Amino acid sequence: MTDRLQRLARFCVDTRFEDLPEPLVAQATRHILDTFGAALAGAHSEIAAAARLALGDEGGGSRAWGTALSTSASQAALLNGIAAHALELDDTGGCDHSGAVVLPAAMAAASLRDTPLSGRELITAVVVGYDVGRRVLEACGGYSAHNGAGWHSTATCGVFGAAAACARVLGLDARQTSSALGLAGSFSGGLWAFIHDASHSKKLHSGRAAEGGLLAARLARQGVSGPGQVFEEVWGGFLKTLAGSDAIPQALDEDLGRVWKLARCSIKPHASCRGTHSAIDALGLLLEQLQVTADQVEDIRVSLCVFLDGMCGGRDIDSLAAAQMSLPYALAARLVHGHAGLDAYAREYRETARIAGAMARIRLEVDPQLSEDGEPVVTLRTRDGRQASLCVEVPLGAPGNPLSDRALQQKFLSLATRALPAERAEALLQQVWRLAQMESVAALDRWLGP
Repeated sequence: MTDRLQRLARFCVDTRFEDLPEPLVAQATRHILDTFGAALAGAHSEIAAAARLALGDEGGGSRAWGTALSTSASQAALLNGIAAHALELDDTGGCDHSGAVVLPAAMAAASLRDTPLSGRELITAVVVGYDVGRRVLEACGGYSAHNGAGWHSTATCGVFGAAAACARVLGLDARQTSSALGLAGSFSGGLWAFIHDASHSKKLHSGRAAEGGLLAARLARQGVSGPGQVFEEVWGGFLKTLAGSDAIPQALDEDLGRVWKLARCSIKPHASCRGTHSAIDALGLLLEQLQVTADQVEDIRVSLCVFLDGMCGGRDIDSLAAAQMSLPYALAARLVHGHAGLDAYAREYRETARIAGAMARIRLEVDPQLSEDGEPVVTLRTRDGRQASLCVEVPLGAPGNPLSDRALQQKFLSLATRALPAERAEALLQQVWRLAQMESVAALDRWLGP
């Protein structure tokens, strides 16, 4: 076992709830609530329903959230991971979509324990999972480098976060945990090929990462070894293979236990790729500043980096998946419907003459001088000749501009009630708010089914 892998493993084993700063515990609880909401809404999406039909019913004691299905732990991790990412409403900024990977895996692992998992233990496992998944992404050179190379980090790096969380839930020691992380490296995978035709594979990546992380931890618990040099500069090592010259191996353990990676994660207010959020917010602020309605807008120009244009510059809105990756549609929805929430992405709202007209007035202009990590500049011009530009560096939902608890609760209830009766959704909300006092997270199953 190499030094960095050993330090990561010891971090997973040794971190205690008491080590977590109070604001971090509060933020972890918010992200857990947000992920449950996203998964409940996504449970009856096209892709989640198809996955349940494809897999059948394995039987078992783990809940497929938002449904009456109780199934095996591995299948629950897969199905709940798919559901959580299905509607593009899960959190971002970790591995990238850490919540949809880590929470389904950790909850599935909890169902395999002989003793109850407390709320404090779940929070600790989730924090550890977010931390490890993000650190692996940073060791790959960061989001732009890794995803720009064609890898989908939610899958490639998320599996390490899921393995770390599950190792913690299952009580693995440092040697077993290092094996789980090594095995996770062999289970890693996930390509951005979906971006060209809006295929469903993106939505599967979170579930596969959750399932793979759980499997890695379960195998390690039984003595199956993983490669001890998974992060070393050796042939077949994860960083050498997937990151190459972009690799920053020291990011794996730099400030470990002092800088908590969950603290940098965002909760989405808009039902679209995170790359669109700054521009959505900027457009809203410009409409307020210039005091204009949609019909008074002459055109909207967006100056953006090459990476964002490649990821979100498409105008295909035939499918939900394509529309949610489209920056032009996100802006058109904000302009015409007044928001870019989930309802704005329904087919009947996408396919209107007003949306088509709005999209025709939106121009994307690539600025090669812009940083690939920078936010776009939005310029709005009115029919009466006025013009204003704005770049929102910290969009709503980011740690520096967080959703209020009230707004988060509204988002959760709007999503959860797509699968649950209102009173059950409200009860689940109250249960999660008191998660740190909960003796067994198994009690949540009562509220996660219809």
